[in-house]
Amino acid sequence: MSSISAPALRRLRHLLPDGELITDPVTCQKYAGDKWFAERVPDAVALPRSTESVSRLLAFAHRHHLPVTARGAGHGYVGGCVPQKGGIVLSLERMNRIKEIHAGDFVAVVEPGVHTQKLQEAVEKKGLYYPPDPASRKDCSIGGNIASNAGGPRCLKYGVTRDYVLGLEVVRANGDVLRLGSRTHKNKTGFDLARFFVGSEGMLGVITEATLKLLPLPPYRALLVVGFQTMRQAAHAIRRIFGAGFLPCALEVADQFTLEAARRRTGSRRLSGCGALIFVELDGRMRAVKADLTDLRRLLTSLPHLFVQHAMGDHACEQLWQLRREFSYALRDTGLTKLNEDIVVPRGRLEDLFRFTARLQKQSGFPVACFGHAGDGNIHVNIMVDFNQPNAHSRSQKVLDQLFEQILVWGGVITGEHGVGLAKKKWFPQAVSSEVLRLHHDIKSAMDPNGILNPGKFL
Repeated sequence: MSSISAPALRRLRHLLPDGELITDPVTCQKYAGDKWFAERVPDAVALPRSTESVSRLLAFAHRHHLPVTARGAGHGYVGGCVPQKGGIVLSLERMNRIKEIHAGDFVAVVEPGVHTQKLQEAVEKKGLYYPPDPASRKDCSIGGNIASNAGGPRCLKYGVTRDYVLGLEVVRANGDVLRLGSRTHKNKTGFDLARFFVGSEGMLGVITEATLKLLPLPPYRALLVVGFQTMRQAAHAIRRIFGAGFLPCALEVADQFTLEAARRRTGSRRLSGCGALIFVELDGRMRAVKADLTDLRRLLTSLPHLFVQHAMGDHACEQLWQLRREFSYALRDTGLTKLNEDIVVPRGRLEDLFRFTARLQKQSGFPVACFGHAGDGNIHVNIMVDFNQPNAHSRSQKVLDQLFEQILVWGGVITGEHGVGLAKKKWFPQAVSSEVLRLHHDIKSAMDPNGILNPGKFL
């Protein structure tokens, strides 16, 4: 497969409406990568406004064996939209309409370029709820969320993006347009082909429309933030919360390195000397939430702790949640490079994970910052690296090898929400059996026989 030639570019330009194919180097540079550390400048950027344009472009690329890398908002963390083989970046940013919000059917029909927070705000005005809430929800797009099966804090109670996909419009590599699934909340008509494309990282087809399930908007919410001296105490508290029968909307955790960075960024005195922190959010009917909050606060204050803080109602909860949203930025403020690994362990392994990362930190000399979705075992383990140090790259890779090896021994997985992309390509063959790897290749070959879609990634 080669990059696209000048004659091919001219032919493709004639197939698309004016302004939908860009080739100037300055614009192309803007589409060379995402939030990871790799980039490659494409030969051209396609900015279609319709499914028809996507279909024409892919049919042309399929016939001429041209690489095409689909792109959402470019806020991924694994190099998933880096055009590794050059060719065309297919950006869906102009397909950004909310086509329908139907309160009676509890569905929304959207184009892939709609930003997640924009959709959430629009449905909440109608008393409805779209729960998936990745941390970058202000900037990331629904199409990218579907391609990576994004999660977020609320997936503990409500599930991940896959659980809200009822139907998709997908353009295959050869340009065929598929309408999959439906707008009903139950459907067992053949294979579940719509969700087959969820998490496919742009390698099986290009999503041009999504029909999403909505829920009634919970009328009330409350949040508890609890500080501890140690991660062991925090992990014990998490076990006690579940053991008492609570199912929070979200249950997050952060370790001492993360909290100290957040203290320096925010000036919060409460975080001084805090070794671990948990966030526990409850939602539902006001009377039920207030009753559960009282019981939960009683439970947590009976355990060893440094402080308990609570918030009630949307505005107060959002103010308190802002601290959680600062964690990633606070780690960047340290001046170290953050290797963010979104590993997942079985829930019962949380304490083992925290002990293991503490050993990794001691053995390697790299700070290891852990925070994330404690309720479902999806912890962001951040290896903090100063690449000015001797052999920092090889040493950090060894630490990642040790981390992923241990996670797999415990029955965990190497990625919970970011995807494999380029960042975890090295470890993908270790994470699946040879039979499963072969099945991935078989499916890829069947859906994309010329290998044009997002080439160079983990397949």
